[in-house]
Amino acid sequence: MKMRTGVAIAASAALLGMTAGMTPASARETRLAEVIKDVAYAPAQPATSKGHLLDLYLPAGGEARPLVIWTAGSAWQRDDGKSRADSFAGVLNARGYAVAGVSIRSSSQAQFPAQVYDFKAAIRFLRANAAKYRLDPKRFAYMGDSSGGWTTQMATLTGGEESLEGDIGTTGQPSNVQAGVAFYGVSDLSKLGGGGGNSPQEKLLGCAVTACKEKAAQASPITHVDKSDPPLMLLHGQADSVVNHEQSVMLYQALKASCRETQFISVPDANHNMNDVMNPSRFGKQTGYTVSNCKETVSNGSPNPTWDHIITFLDTALGTGVTRSHDHG
Repeated sequence: MKMRTGVAIAASAALLGMTAGMTPASARETRLAEVIKDVAYAPAQPATSKGHLLDLYLPAGGEARPLVIWTAGSAWQRDDGKSRADSFAGVLNARGYAVAGVSIRSSSQAQFPAQVYDFKAAIRFLRANAAKYRLDPKRFAYMGDSSGGWTTQMATLTGGEESLEGDIGTTGQPSNVQAGVAFYGVSDLSKLGGGGGNSPQEKLLGCAVTACKEKAAQASPITHVDKSDPPLMLLHGQADSVVNHEQSVMLYQALKASCRETQFISVPDANHNMNDVMNPSRFGKQTGYTVSNCKETVSNGSPNPTWDHIITFLDTALGTGVTRSHDHG
């Protein structure tokens, strides 16, 4: 279904990852955009699944735009990952970014590595149709929260890995991205423990973590860190009660050891939702860790985890050449 009329994009209450939260208030910008809903990037599998659908939010103008791909978290238990992309597409559209909300299959519909096959199929589809949708195929970034943060990390760190490519949907296109922004993602499944086969990670794997260590390692973003990875930003609350803050600490340390361009914003007292992590009342209390040219910089009280700062990170990582004169993040 395609809507060519202007659509006002505004923030609204929504589920965030595995816990409830609200879309960041700083995303409350209104922008007229072309919205294209429920695009099938691959045939439904199974037939009732919504896991191969995406929504597009395209800014005005005819030039090719950099793209931010979004997948929302759900503990891998829902197939509606494209949800909530509308709540912040306005702020990104206003800065010249197209947005694609991408759904992948739930763990009840398919088990790992199916979810990786799915998002890679979506990336290939978007790249193959870049001219149609006025996208810049050389400037793709991924973003997500919780299990969507895991998706972001996997998308950013597994570019070019043939064993995880799959053959779903469009083929013959690269499935890599040029940057990632991950909110409180899971980086090492082996550190999550088990739940008698009932935990979200065990449902994703289809087995107990202790019984399939090799598969758990393959499904862990930290396993895929190497010296060719593109820039990755990590944001995590120190009081996260769902995905332990240590998950981002471990991934940051691995990226630092590999001399990758990365930034980690650690927010005290913030729990498992974007509003908490990006809450202005916490500005100045966070710690920022940045690795550039193999050198680490630690900043107490900065940078603030704002949309301005995230977009500046994307501008730099994607080489858009755009200066944000009003960036106070």
